[in-house]
Amino acid sequence: MILKTYEEALEWIHGTLRLGIKPGLSRMDYIMEKLNHPEKANKWIHIAGTNGKGSTLTFIRNCLEEAGYKTGTFTSPYIEVFNERISINGVPISDDMMVDLANRIKPIAEELEKTTYGPPSEFEIITSMMFLCFAEYEKIDIGIIEVGLGGRLDSTNILNPLVSVITTIGMDHMEFLGDSIGQIASEKAGIIKLGIPVVSGASQFEAQKSIEEIALKNKASVAQLNKDFFMKQKEGTAVYKTLHGDKMENLTIGLQGLHQFDNAALAVKVIQYLNTFAEFSIDEKAVKRGLRNAFWPGRMEQISFEPFVMLDGAHNPEGMMTLIRSIKNFSGHKKVIVSILADKNYQEMIHSLKNIPDCEILLTTFSYPRAMTKEQVTQIGKEENVSVNSNWQQELTSIINSNTDTKFFITGSLYFIAEVRKYLLNNL
Repeated sequence: MILKTYEEALEWIHGTLRLGIKPGLSRMDYIMEKLNHPEKANKWIHIAGTNGKGSTLTFIRNCLEEAGYKTGTFTSPYIEVFNERISINGVPISDDMMVDLANRIKPIAEELEKTTYGPPSEFEIITSMMFLCFAEYEKIDIGIIEVGLGGRLDSTNILNPLVSVITTIGMDHMEFLGDSIGQIASEKAGIIKLGIPVVSGASQFEAQKSIEEIALKNKASVAQLNKDFFMKQKEGTAVYKTLHGDKMENLTIGLQGLHQFDNAALAVKVIQYLNTFAEFSIDEKAVKRGLRNAFWPGRMEQISFEPFVMLDGAHNPEGMMTLIRSIKNFSGHKKVIVSILADKNYQEMIHSLKNIPDCEILLTTFSYPRAMTKEQVTQIGKEENVSVNSNWQQELTSIINSNTDTKFFITGSLYFIAEVRKYLLNNL
């Protein structure tokens, strides 16, 4: 059956979600072969990591665009519309293109289902659509691709990039990636390719060791944050330096949060590699404009000033600790509204939030298969001694209508942040 409308295309794509996560590259190899290998049609930057992938991608994309390069991106999950997962210069592809791409992939997916490989997952389908889009529909100068899960067995790992980026390593998706920092780092480092340089933001010794070992086997150089290159705040701006003496001063970072200086440093190092080894020409002015103008919805995004409301998709313990460090820099009374997926380490995240001075915590939930039930939220609220309101719309309505100096931070699952953001933009 041919998909005729955007709604039909999305229904078919989302219908494959029931198949769950299916690590491995055999199905992707099959689809790419049928499509004449669109993954080989472009130059790529490949980004893996526990947190910071989207922000680092945004910094790199902005710098490339400021230098005049047409840049494709592949991200997940989406915040506003599904199409934004495949974007060109920050603009999501059209509904019509989504339908065309889905119709190109659908017969191959149906054919694949009859083989020993089994049917492709939702992520494999959208990844295939992305490669096809940038190969045949929207020619780009370079694509920046965000890993979905892990790295070694992720469906994006069929590409061969100009540079591989690993942002941070944290204890997340342990059922797939392992139960230690070293094991998880090894899975993330699975994106490292033979002779391709690596830019790493991993902070733990165990993670750095795993990355360096895999890079060594692949004869790939590793540039390590806070060892080979640095970015530090200086009198309201930032300074970027490398071990070899390169320096860039008076940098302004468009994304809020102390952790964004690390993400911006990774981006600048990637830009330097592109200039040195890949025949790109991105001057310092383009880098400065790109870092300054960077915007990534749902990541330390202040969506209202009166009342103060900030959104941040801190969806795992490491992300939550990063958010908490930033929250502590804000003065006055605070309230954190959080919705954590049931399969995440909610206890550690809630305990961390309870350490913020002069701060209320409210636990809520939303309509999503992996979200906590109302009963779970009520029980966890009692166990952790935090407030509960399972009706997040009711809570946000009271915030909108309030006249208070309290600063509100809304956090947790990015799927939750997407719903909250839409609601607030429609009602503020």
